Amino acid sequence: MILAIIQARLKSSRLPNKVLKNINDKSIIQLVLERVQRSKLVSKVIVATSEDKSNDPLVNHISDLGFESFRGSENNVLSRYYEASKHYKAKTIVRITADCPLVDSEIIDKCITLFNEGNAEYVSNINPPTFPDGYDIEVFSFNALEMANNHAILDFDKEHVTPLIRSNENLKRINYVQDDDLSFLRLTLDEQIDYQVIQDIYNYFSPNYYFSYDEIKKLFKKNPELFSANSEIVRNSGAFMSTGQKLWKRAKQVIPGGNMLLSKRAEMFLPDGWPAYFSKTKGCDVWDLDNKKYTDFALMGVGTNILGYSHNEVDDAVKRVIKQGNMSSLNCPEEVYLAEKLIEINPWAGMVRYARSGGEANAIAVRIARAAAGKDKIAICGYHGWHDWYLAANISKDDQLSGHLLPGLEPKGVPKNLEGTVFPFEYNDIEKLESLIMSEDIGVVKMEVIRNKGPENDFLRKVRDLCTKKNIVLIFDECTSGFRETFGGIYNKYDVIPDIVIFGKAIGNGYALTAIVGKTEIMSEAQSTFISSTFWTERIGPTAALKTLEIMEKHKTWEEITKIGIEIRDVWKKIAIENNLEIVIGGIPALSNFSFKKDNQIYKTFITQEMLKKGFLAGTAVYTSMAHSKDKLNNYYDSLNDVFRLISKYYHDDEIDLLSMLEYPVCHTGFKRLN
Repeated sequence: MILAIIQARLKSSRLPNKVLKNINDKSIIQLVLERVQRSKLVSKVIVATSEDKSNDPLVNHISDLGFESFRGSENNVLSRYYEASKHYKAKTIVRITADCPLVDSEIIDKCITLFNEGNAEYVSNINPPTFPDGYDIEVFSFNALEMANNHAILDFDKEHVTPLIRSNENLKRINYVQDDDLSFLRLTLDEQIDYQVIQDIYNYFSPNYYFSYDEIKKLFKKNPELFSANSEIVRNSGAFMSTGQKLWKRAKQVIPGGNMLLSKRAEMFLPDGWPAYFSKTKGCDVWDLDNKKYTDFALMGVGTNILGYSHNEVDDAVKRVIKQGNMSSLNCPEEVYLAEKLIEINPWAGMVRYARSGGEANAIAVRIARAAAGKDKIAICGYHGWHDWYLAANISKDDQLSGHLLPGLEPKGVPKNLEGTVFPFEYNDIEKLESLIMSEDIGVVKMEVIRNKGPENDFLRKVRDLCTKKNIVLIFDECTSGFRETFGGIYNKYDVIPDIVIFGKAIGNGYALTAIVGKTEIMSEAQSTFISSTFWTERIGPTAALKTLEIMEKHKTWEEITKIGIEIRDVWKKIAIENNLEIVIGGIPALSNFSFKKDNQIYKTFITQEMLKKGFLAGTAVYTSMAHSKDKLNNYYDSLNDVFRLISKYYHDDEIDLLSMLEYPVCHTGFKRLN
């Protein structure tokens, strides 16, 4: 018996439910079934899907069409094929995937004929391919399938069914080729753009659903632009992409930029290679969607998890309030308790407001400060989020904010009448700030206390004195630096008190909470301007923050993560010297980074690529946490040293190009529009 098995499921990583999509009045799976059924040599056609309940609609649809389905393992497709073949007592199996809605019965019969006449164990038209992607046919014996099923260990072999058959030198294998190599054409269905191409082809031949491959070739010669929309997608790229990368490709189709935070874009780390999504976390370990574990020596939630991921005490506190209720028509008491705690930590302050993100908190602080100052113009130093008030700095001159963390921030969509309201100044440049204040009637100075370098020549004290003298409201943005080196703001190290300080990121150990803490006479102006939002009143954020602050205070976490950061920096220096590399180290110890003096982005990409292979999320920056144990640190050091050793071979040899060793594109440096 020759059994044609069409594998299909609804949980496609890149295009969910694609087999139930319609072209005119037929579903994709119906088209595949009917085109395969036209084979003169196939005895029976079935669909092999998984036992997962999500496939119930597919099974019902197949039954309504008058075909049979077999249900097996969700992820072990090889086992699914084997069990289906046993069930139907098949001696020869034809493998077809449901993402081939143009599959041709004549090509199927040609492969079966080659299989029978050549006394082969495996015949295909894909090793190497000369037919377009989407015309893939594999024919193999039950004995070969059983061998593969019995010996498969790797997930890759189980998912893709035939790798062990194709690589077995003891099996007779035949490849069917055609004279015209059209393997560059993409006529498979994995992406939305593929669907459009296939739909256009069917519409061209309508009402004929059963046009042949020869007719497709003639159409391509006559009308090649009909086939061009998806031509840049690499053939079989999905076979080697992680589930996270497949989902990332989907995300960019439905979410502008792919996600909600630039710093978490895959392109910022390893374009086309970064896992992109997580399934669970614990300590400093992260599991991707394929359940592969990585140790996070990168950004630890972009600085949100000083205590480590999924901290038991914080999570338990949150679970308790969830059971009691997160939202109601009344206010949660925790926001009062947290305000009192933050004022205790910052005794110069008298009032607190909350938000749930750093951008919101910065915008609130600016609104309050402008109200208190009675002036519109702001002098800024550092990165302060995405809001109009901040990006207005780039209206009058190109990329004035590039030196404040992120280059390439275009002010598109920002009202032009905000031009001349925000004026950047460089850190440690007190003369520039004095000049701005003299010439622009500045009412607010907003700055990060520290990022890559510390104050020189008593810079922060001079800023404070200048603001006091000129009745200017001074805001310290400590969304990133807060609780990293002191219990509270890093401003405590320099004995300089602001009028407002903003805390975020670490304050809730991964739960959304930001706080604007300030002097009573300034914060009270929040009542004279409208600042209000429903979800600023939810209960989880304040609860998580209270428990996080309690644990921080108990364990003096700021001291521990600083020690870890200092150790990491020392090891970076040591292994760089040992490998004859020149690096520059920046940031505060708990937020450390290093860079190379030349081709930094290429080296960063290479490090990320190689460390990922070793089981690390790592690049050229480490946000330290209490979960970075000695064992984790030592494994990181050994792995990074191996990568530095590789880099050293290329670093000093102009004739050897490290770029050629990259398996993926070079990572981005700042904001770029994603296509």
